[in-house]
Amino acid sequence: MERRGLVGRALGGTAVTNPVAVRSGSVGIMGGTFDPVHLGHLAVAEAAREALGLARILFVPAGTPPHKPGGAEAPAEDRVAMVRLAIAGNPAFELSRVDVDRDGPSYTADTVALLTAEFGPVGRAADLTLIMSAETLLGLPAWHEPRRLLAACRVAVVPRDGHPAPGAAWLADRFPGLEARFQLLDGPRIGISSTDIRDRVRAGRSVRYLVPDTVARHIADHHLYTGAPSAG
Repeated sequence: MERRGLVGRALGGTAVTNPVAVRSGSVGIMGGTFDPVHLGHLAVAEAAREALGLARILFVPAGTPPHKPGGAEAPAEDRVAMVRLAIAGNPAFELSRVDVDRDGPSYTADTVALLTAEFGPVGRAADLTLIMSAETLLGLPAWHEPRRLLAACRVAVVPRDGHPAPGAAWLADRFPGLEARFQLLDGPRIGISSTDIRDRVRAGRSVRYLVPDTVARHIADHHLYTGAPSAG
């Protein structure tokens, strides 16, 4: 059964914690540069899938990330390959090339529009949920066409240490009338960052237990992240 109108309660009080029945046709969207994909990404995706009853999770590597003027450090095909390796073995996880196979900046509103056309049943809207961190949510008002994005999908917000999720009043001020499109999840809180992983590789340090072993081998075999120190 679809869970509507939880945002006011979730962001103002109790977060969603317990698994719910799987909604047939529902799709969670995990977007990002995945430079590289790491175990934190996988844990968040699995927690969202279980808590929201999502039938599948799409991992969508960005082609040209608009928030990173210098672009990703690893080439798109390497980032795609690492995601494919990381999600192997989980039948609910899938890779989408929708961003890397199109020209121009990877604006999320455009990505979701393409996925809506792909996954929307005839005569009904697609059941899409975009998964993002509380830190990312704070920047959502400045995104490209955020209201068009929210008209097409719900947003599941994952907590991140040091970045408390904004409350219902914040949502009402920035997105009046769309507050019910948001839902707060209760974790997981895993402090792994792609920036730290890249810096560890450059320093010759181990990234074991931070990324899947197959991803660590791909990084080593393709000599990724061995150039100048990252900017952040």
